[in-house]
Amino acid sequence: MKGISIMQLKRNTAIAAACVAGTFAVAAYAQAQPAAAPAPAPAPAPAAPPSTAINLPYGITISGHAEVGFTLNADDPANNINFGQLFTDQADSIRVNQTMLNIERDLDPKNADWQWGFKFTGMFGSDSRITHFYGELDRVTHGTYQWDVVEADGQMHVPWIGGGTDVKLGQYPTPLGAEVIDATGNTFYTHSYIFNYGLPFKHTGVLSTTHVTDMIDIWAGLDTGSNNSIGQKGMVNNWFPKFLGGFGINGLLGGNLTILGLAHLGPEQPRFIEFNGGGQAAIPNANRDFRQFYDIVTTYKINDNWTSTLELNYARDDLAHATAEGAAGYVSWAVTDLWTVSLRGEVYRDDQGFFVFDPTSGLDAVNAARGLAPNTIYGVGKHTYGELTLGASFKPSGDMGYMTVRPEIRYDNAWGGPFKAFGAGNKFACAQAAASCLGTQNDQFTFSMDVIFGF
Repeated sequence: MKGISIMQLKRNTAIAAACVAGTFAVAAYAQAQPAAAPAPAPAPAPAAPPSTAINLPYGITISGHAEVGFTLNADDPANNINFGQLFTDQADSIRVNQTMLNIERDLDPKNADWQWGFKFTGMFGSDSRITHFYGELDRVTHGTYQWDVVEADGQMHVPWIGGGTDVKLGQYPTPLGAEVIDATGNTFYTHSYIFNYGLPFKHTGVLSTTHVTDMIDIWAGLDTGSNNSIGQKGMVNNWFPKFLGGFGINGLLGGNLTILGLAHLGPEQPRFIEFNGGGQAAIPNANRDFRQFYDIVTTYKINDNWTSTLELNYARDDLAHATAEGAAGYVSWAVTDLWTVSLRGEVYRDDQGFFVFDPTSGLDAVNAARGLAPNTIYGVGKHTYGELTLGASFKPSGDMGYMTVRPEIRYDNAWGGPFKAFGAGNKFACAQAAASCLGTQNDQFTFSMDVIFGF
């Protein structure tokens, strides 16, 4: 494979820089407009509220949604992979990404007394093949559509320091990052590189959030690791505890600015790896060398119609001597009560080609993480990735539930690596071995759309 020319490198660098520069140019324009009265600064706006929740005694509610979507790739890659889009990786196909059911009793943030609560979230769909807790429902089915427990925990509010402490015990999605597993909590259908490759998805353990003041929160917890469960099959790396901690700053600039900085640290590599052809080998220092994730999300409500978010991310695996870093900017404009237009620009550098991959079948992602065979995943080595996504969200209201339609167009670009990342073109090589299915170009255009039905 020939290397990338200097001219190509300059062109691709300019395009990636334009992704982020364009995002903040829009934010700067919006900030120059007359500001509305101050209002609390939210996290990235959910796609739709669960307005049809069933209310039960003791404050328990039941809600859910189903998400169906498709992605069209202008290049029609021979391996049918939209590389870099882990959850929407299948080109020119329709997917039921997630069917999700929530049973919960929320803690009331306005109540300073002792409280108890819980949450259970179950999911079925193609997203589950990526988000699995290891050793938990990851062998029920072997195909694209799988079962997963997204959350199963007990919760308590303890009134002591300041505004008290909220505690979770059990299994829960990671609080790191600007995007989440639940489709209704995201601005776009496709995910950022940071969400796909730069963060854990879930944890098993205990997590506390202490509201020291109205402005300052302190986060601290211990867990079994990134997506790890409990027991011999669920624990990839023995019982060595991992640490999650950081801070939150709320209510700055008249209540319009929030900052959340969190880190997750601990050894994550499996103790051994099985080979596809048979046999296995121990991984030295698997219980000593850390995998580290650091993430800061800053959200600023510019006015009633405009919201901007900036995410900075750094990941490191000590055993693999691998690092990655990224930055993503989001801007959303609420055009009307029904329509919102959003832009995301991102640059993500996988310095050694360790973090960015795509599974070639249903169990490949979880098998590779657990060190089990078969563990065939598709990677293209070290690269810097840029993506620019322009999308809209249409949310018609109704008495029987809610619906959200999110069309988007996305441009991905990659440079600085040994191979081309996108548009695999040799169908015979792809059929023989994923490792031989190399890309033919440095960029790709995709058009995607999903529909979320709430119930």
